[in-house]
Amino acid sequence: MTSYCGSPPFPKDWLLRWNFDPVLLGALAVCALLALRSNRPAPGLGGVAVLAVAFVSPLCALSVALFSARAVHHLLIVAVAAPLLALAFPARRNSDLGVALLVATATLWLWHVPTLYDRALADTLTYWLMQLTLIGSAFWLWRALFAAPPMPATLAAVLAMAQMGMLGALLTFAPGALYAAHAGTTLAWGIGQVADQQLAGLIMWVPGNLPYAVVTAMLGRRAWLRAAGVA
Repeated sequence: MTSYCGSPPFPKDWLLRWNFDPVLLGALAVCALLALRSNRPAPGLGGVAVLAVAFVSPLCALSVALFSARAVHHLLIVAVAAPLLALAFPARRNSDLGVALLVATATLWLWHVPTLYDRALADTLTYWLMQLTLIGSAFWLWRALFAAPPMPATLAAVLAMAQMGMLGALLTFAPGALYAAHAGTTLAWGIGQVADQQLAGLIMWVPGNLPYAVVTAMLGRRAWLRAAGVA
Protein backbone atom coordinates (compact mmCIF):
# COMPACT_ATOMS: atom_id res chain seq x y z
CA MET A 1 0.00 0.00 0.00
CA THR A 2 1.16 3.55 -0.81
CA SER A 3 0.47 6.78 1.03
CA TYR A 4 -2.07 9.13 -0.53
CA CYS A 5 0.70 11.71 -0.89
CA GLY A 6 2.97 9.21 -2.64
CA SER A 7 6.35 7.80 -1.75
CA PRO A 8 8.74 9.69 0.57
CA PRO A 9 10.47 12.39 -1.49
CA PHE A 10 14.18 13.17 -1.56
CA PRO A 11 15.63 16.66 -0.97
CA LYS A 12 16.49 17.02 -4.66
CA ASP A 13 12.94 16.54 -5.93
CA TRP A 14 10.45 17.29 -3.17
CA LEU A 15 9.63 20.80 -4.44
CA LEU A 16 8.36 19.20 -7.64
CA ARG A 17 5.93 16.92 -5.79
CA TRP A 18 2.67 18.84 -6.18
CA ASN A 19 -0.62 17.00 -5.75
CA PHE A 20 -3.11 17.70 -8.52
CA ASP A 21 -5.67 15.06 -7.57
CA PRO A 22 -8.79 16.22 -9.50
CA VAL A 23 -11.15 15.11 -6.72
CA LEU A 24 -9.17 17.13 -4.18
CA LEU A 25 -9.01 20.19 -6.45
CA GLY A 26 -12.74 19.95 -7.09
CA ALA A 27 -13.47 19.75 -3.36
CA LEU A 28 -11.28 22.79 -2.68
CA ALA A 29 -13.03 24.69 -5.48
CA VAL A 30 -16.43 23.92 -3.93
CA CYS A 31 -15.14 25.06 -0.55
CA ALA A 32 -13.88 28.30 -2.11
CA LEU A 33 -17.29 28.96 -3.70
CA LEU A 34 -19.00 28.36 -0.37
CA ALA A 35 -16.51 30.68 1.32
CA LEU A 36 -17.32 33.42 -1.18
CA ARG A 37 -20.98 33.16 -0.17
CA SER A 38 -20.27 33.05 3.56
CA ASN A 39 -20.75 35.81 6.10
CA ARG A 40 -17.03 36.62 6.02
CA PRO A 41 -15.45 35.60 2.69
CA ALA A 42 -11.89 36.73 3.53
CA PRO A 43 -11.18 34.30 6.39
CA GLY A 44 -13.09 31.59 4.53
CA LEU A 45 -10.90 31.92 1.46
CA GLY A 46 -7.88 32.09 3.74
CA GLY A 47 -8.88 28.79 5.30
CA VAL A 48 -9.28 27.16 1.88
CA ALA A 49 -5.86 28.51 0.87
CA VAL A 50 -4.30 26.95 3.97
CA LEU A 51 -5.92 23.62 3.11
CA ALA A 52 -4.46 23.92 -0.39
CA VAL A 53 -1.01 24.41 1.10
CA ALA A 54 -1.53 21.33 3.27
CA PHE A 55 -2.82 19.00 0.55
CA VAL A 56 -1.75 20.38 -2.85
CA SER A 57 1.71 21.81 -2.19
CA PRO A 58 4.86 19.67 -1.77
CA LEU A 59 4.19 19.70 1.97
CA CYS A 60 1.85 16.76 1.36
CA ALA A 61 4.71 14.63 0.01
CA LEU A 62 7.22 15.92 2.55
CA SER A 63 4.93 14.79 5.38
CA VAL A 64 5.38 11.21 4.18
CA ALA A 65 9.13 11.45 4.75
CA LEU A 66 9.28 13.61 7.88
CA PHE A 67 7.07 13.36 10.93
CA SER A 68 8.00 16.98 11.68
CA ALA A 69 6.43 17.98 8.36
CA ARG A 70 3.35 15.94 9.33
CA ALA A 71 3.17 17.97 12.55
CA VAL A 72 3.18 21.18 10.50
CA HIS A 73 0.52 19.66 8.24
CA HIS A 74 -1.75 18.83 11.17
CA LEU A 75 -1.27 22.24 12.78
CA LEU A 76 -2.19 24.01 9.55
CA ILE A 77 -5.42 22.03 9.52
CA VAL A 78 -6.54 22.23 13.15
CA ALA A 79 -5.03 25.52 14.30
CA VAL A 80 -5.04 27.72 11.18
CA ALA A 81 -7.55 26.52 8.55
CA ALA A 82 -10.21 25.43 11.06
CA PRO A 83 -10.45 28.76 12.96
CA LEU A 84 -10.47 30.72 9.70
CA LEU A 85 -13.33 28.60 8.39
CA ALA A 86 -15.12 28.93 11.74
CA LEU A 87 -14.95 32.72 11.38
CA ALA A 88 -16.46 32.47 7.90
CA PHE A 89 -19.21 30.09 9.00
CA PRO A 90 -20.02 31.13 12.59
CA ALA A 91 -22.38 29.22 14.82
CA ARG A 92 -25.75 30.91 15.17
CA ARG A 93 -26.00 30.14 18.84
CA ASN A 94 -23.91 29.03 21.78
CA SER A 95 -23.32 25.30 21.27
CA ASP A 96 -21.79 22.43 23.23
CA LEU A 97 -18.30 23.85 23.78
CA GLY A 98 -17.29 21.20 26.32
CA VAL A 99 -18.32 18.33 24.06
CA ALA A 100 -16.59 19.93 21.07
CA LEU A 101 -13.37 20.33 23.07
CA LEU A 102 -13.50 16.71 24.24
CA VAL A 103 -14.14 15.35 20.73
CA ALA A 104 -11.44 17.52 19.10
CA THR A 105 -8.89 16.53 21.74
CA ALA A 106 -9.74 12.83 21.53
CA THR A 107 -9.56 12.93 17.73
CA LEU A 108 -6.14 14.59 17.69
CA TRP A 109 -4.69 12.19 20.25
CA LEU A 110 -6.31 9.14 18.66
CA TRP A 111 -4.62 9.77 15.31
CA HIS A 112 -1.25 9.95 17.04
CA VAL A 113 -1.61 6.39 18.35
CA PRO A 114 1.20 4.65 16.42
CA THR A 115 -0.87 1.85 14.89
CA LEU A 116 -3.57 4.22 13.63
CA TYR A 117 -1.05 6.77 12.37
CA ASP A 118 0.93 4.14 10.49
CA ARG A 119 -2.28 2.79 8.97
CA ALA A 120 -3.29 6.26 7.79
CA LEU A 121 -0.01 6.71 5.93
CA ALA A 122 -0.36 3.33 4.26
CA ASP A 123 -4.01 3.42 3.19
CA THR A 124 -5.79 6.22 1.31
CA LEU A 125 -9.21 5.67 2.88
CA THR A 126 -7.76 5.74 6.39
CA TYR A 127 -5.70 8.78 5.46
CA TRP A 128 -8.80 10.73 4.48
CA LEU A 129 -10.66 9.49 7.52
CA MET A 130 -7.85 11.00 9.57
CA GLN A 131 -7.90 14.31 7.71
CA LEU A 132 -11.68 14.75 7.65
CA THR A 133 -12.12 13.91 11.33
CA LEU A 134 -9.29 16.27 12.28
CA ILE A 135 -10.74 19.09 10.18
CA GLY A 136 -14.33 18.43 11.24
CA SER A 137 -13.66 18.19 14.98
CA ALA A 138 -11.39 21.25 14.97
CA PHE A 139 -13.95 23.25 12.98
CA TRP A 140 -16.64 22.28 15.49
CA LEU A 141 -14.40 23.32 18.40
CA TRP A 142 -13.50 26.72 16.95
CA ARG A 143 -17.10 27.50 15.99
CA ALA A 144 -18.28 26.62 19.49
CA LEU A 145 -15.43 28.60 21.04
CA PHE A 146 -16.15 31.73 18.99
CA ALA A 147 -19.87 31.51 19.82
CA ALA A 148 -19.38 31.04 23.58
CA PRO A 149 -19.28 33.83 26.18
CA PRO A 150 -15.76 35.19 26.87
CA MET A 151 -15.05 33.33 30.12
CA PRO A 152 -15.91 29.75 29.04
CA ALA A 153 -14.36 30.44 25.63
CA THR A 154 -11.13 31.56 27.31
CA LEU A 155 -11.09 28.46 29.50
CA ALA A 156 -11.64 26.21 26.47
CA ALA A 157 -8.84 27.93 24.55
CA VAL A 158 -6.47 27.45 27.50
CA LEU A 159 -7.41 23.76 27.77
CA ALA A 160 -6.97 23.28 24.01
CA MET A 161 -3.55 24.89 24.27
CA ALA A 162 -2.65 22.68 27.22
CA GLN A 163 -3.57 19.43 25.47
CA MET A 164 -1.63 20.44 22.36
CA GLY A 165 1.42 21.23 24.49
CA MET A 166 1.06 17.95 26.40
CA LEU A 167 0.94 15.91 23.20
CA GLY A 168 3.96 17.81 21.90
CA ALA A 169 5.85 17.15 25.13
CA LEU A 170 5.07 13.41 25.00
CA LEU A 171 6.43 13.22 21.46
CA THR A 172 9.50 15.27 22.38
CA PHE A 173 10.46 13.14 25.36
CA ALA A 174 9.45 9.72 24.03
CA PRO A 175 12.42 7.39 24.64
CA GLY A 176 12.37 5.90 21.14
CA ALA A 177 10.84 6.07 17.68
CA LEU A 178 7.08 5.56 17.75
CA TYR A 179 6.02 5.38 14.11
CA ALA A 180 7.03 2.56 11.77
CA ALA A 181 5.82 4.63 8.81
CA HIS A 182 8.86 6.90 9.20
CA ALA A 183 11.47 4.18 9.74
CA GLY A 184 14.26 5.06 7.30
CA THR A 185 12.34 7.87 5.57
CA THR A 186 14.18 10.64 7.42
CA LEU A 187 17.74 9.54 6.64
CA ALA A 188 17.89 11.19 3.20
CA TRP A 189 17.20 14.46 4.99
CA GLY A 190 20.16 14.09 7.31
CA ILE A 191 18.12 13.55 10.47
CA GLY A 192 17.44 10.46 12.54
CA GLN A 193 13.91 9.25 13.18
CA VAL A 194 13.99 10.04 16.88
CA ALA A 195 15.39 13.54 16.27
CA ASP A 196 12.68 14.13 13.66
CA GLN A 197 10.06 12.97 16.15
CA GLN A 198 11.47 15.31 18.78
CA LEU A 199 11.34 18.19 16.32
CA ALA A 200 7.70 17.35 15.58
CA GLY A 201 6.95 17.45 19.29
CA LEU A 202 8.61 20.83 19.67
CA ILE A 203 6.63 22.18 16.70
CA MET A 204 3.39 21.10 18.35
CA TRP A 205 4.53 22.26 21.77
CA VAL A 206 5.71 25.79 20.92
CA PRO A 207 4.49 27.25 17.58
CA GLY A 208 1.48 24.92 17.71
CA ASN A 209 0.26 26.77 20.78
CA LEU A 210 0.53 30.25 19.26
CA PRO A 211 -2.93 30.34 17.60
CA TYR A 212 -4.55 29.26 20.87
CA ALA A 213 -2.50 31.82 22.81
CA VAL A 214 -3.53 34.62 20.44
CA VAL A 215 -7.21 33.69 20.72
CA THR A 216 -6.91 33.37 24.52
CA ALA A 217 -5.44 36.88 24.70
CA MET A 218 -8.20 38.28 22.48
CA LEU A 219 -10.91 36.60 24.53
CA GLY A 220 -9.34 37.75 27.76
CA ARG A 221 -9.27 41.33 26.50
CA ARG A 222 -12.91 41.07 25.44
CA ALA A 223 -13.88 39.75 28.88
CA TRP A 224 -11.96 42.57 30.60
CA LEU A 225 -13.59 45.22 28.41
CA ARG A 226 -17.01 43.77 29.09
CA ALA A 227 -16.36 43.71 32.82
CA ALA A 228 -15.16 47.30 32.67
CA GLY A 229 -18.31 48.33 30.82
CA VAL A 230 -16.40 49.35 27.68
CA ALA A 231 -17.86 46.60 25.46
